[in-house]
Amino acid sequence: IHITMRLTISIENGENGWLVGQINEIPAVMEQGKTLEELKGNLLGALDFYLETQRLLAEKEQTGKERTVEELIV
Repeated sequence: IHITMRLTISIENGENGWLVGQINEIPAVMEQGKTLEELKGNLLGALDFYLETQRLLAEKEQTGKERTVEELIV
């Protein structure tokens, strides 16, 4: 099975020619870039950082609890 996760972004013109973007489905993920391509790359990096941070927080919160962890590739 091959699934692609599709997210949407909102883009605004920022100061000094910068583009400012936010992932609509995960509003905490925001970034900026000089070009659309740079903005999208920066958003992907910010999304990766956000998800890794959430994983670490969940891991810490669930320390000592019996659970099964599986990887989900999207």
